[in-house]
Amino acid sequence: MGNLSELQISLIGIGIVVVLGVIVFNWTQQRRYRRKAEQAFSREHEDILLGASASVKGEERIEPRLSPGAEPHEPEAAPGRHSNASPEVAEPAQKANVNPALHPPSRPKAGKAVERTWFKGPASFTVPARRSGDEDSRHEGGVVPERFSVPAAASGDEERPVEGDNVSDAVDYVVEIARETPFADLTLAEVLDRKFDFSKPVRWMGKQSADASWEEIVTDTRGREGRASYVSLKGFLQLADRAGPVSEVSLGEFRDMAENFAARVNATARCPDIYKSYRRALMLDEFCTQVDVMAGINIISRDNSVFTGAKIRVMAEACGFKLGNEGMFHYRDENNVVLFSLGNYEPSPFLPDNIRTLTTRGITLFLDVPRVANGERIFNQMVHLAETFSEALGGFMVDDNRVPLSDTGIRKIKQQLSSIQSVMISRNIPPGGQIALRLFA
Repeated sequence: MGNLSELQISLIGIGIVVVLGVIVFNWTQQRRYRRKAEQAFSREHEDILLGASASVKGEERIEPRLSPGAEPHEPEAAPGRHSNASPEVAEPAQKANVNPALHPPSRPKAGKAVERTWFKGPASFTVPARRSGDEDSRHEGGVVPERFSVPAAASGDEERPVEGDNVSDAVDYVVEIARETPFADLTLAEVLDRKFDFSKPVRWMGKQSADASWEEIVTDTRGREGRASYVSLKGFLQLADRAGPVSEVSLGEFRDMAENFAARVNATARCPDIYKSYRRALMLDEFCTQVDVMAGINIISRDNSVFTGAKIRVMAEACGFKLGNEGMFHYRDENNVVLFSLGNYEPSPFLPDNIRTLTTRGITLFLDVPRVANGERIFNQMVHLAETFSEALGGFMVDDNRVPLSDTGIRKIKQQLSSIQSVMISRNIPPGGQIALRLFA
């Protein structure tokens, strides 16, 4: 430093000042731009791409779920479900709140693989765990349909009504195959052996001559002489069951099988339009959802006491119930048809190996409404047995909210049950009939 002149020292000082000035200037400018940026982006602006979806977020369709006391309303129309109307004129059905002892089994959407779950927790009835759906859709408060709006038929659909328990286009996709000479046995086997390939039940019927009656072709007739005399065939692919509607893919595969088979054997095939049939399947599934209900009565213990499995079994068998392999007791009529069932109020099933040591705080009696004819009469019989169990076990009858079930509540259940079965009858799908047993399998 001693060798530096005053000029050099002055220049060094000036340089330091300039550098510091530049640094301060840059820092000031940076703060200014940062402040402007924060002000510019602090306000929320609607995203042009996301704005449309955000504006309707609150209007997304959800499964109907009404709180107690809610007024009836009309949910949004879903894509066609089965009715006698075309998709363009289909109207949504109304739903209303009823007694919590009635439960709508869930049904899955098209294409969803599900497992059937009969019992899941306290008086929770989900007949498959779907329709549905995609999650456990047990409705709180026991929401089931009270009134139904069934659209009238449209002229362009050409649907035939369901007649009694006969197979019909109303519940099946029907293909017709005919030729002048009879089909050979081995030829028929090509289509009969594929009855399990389309995700829904398949049935075949045949005619031995043009003026003969249709008869069902069943597996045990395959070695029977005379089966080769069929000159006309009808194949029926069921449009819906408790697993949901048939898929459009399965309909297409079934049609293609029929057309390819007819081409190979020099026959003619008549196959309905796939799109219209799929829409009918969706509308049929929607109708089934509306009427697919179970009516249940819970009997729970008093003062945190328990019921023993051994006593429940003795009482159940004395009343005419028989224990099934799935862990529930069933009450059957003289034709071995299940009228109603008895299960554990708690998740543990009644199994032969553990029922002697099992204890529970409650049991549940329930009937599958669409699968039982004369539902009100059968429900009265179930109520009588529920009262018998309640008295003998020292419990009391409640709904799913553990509210004591009064005579008024029981009458309301019967009214709703009768309403549901009346709607089924008006659609020519008698409760407990062959068509109902197929649709609600």
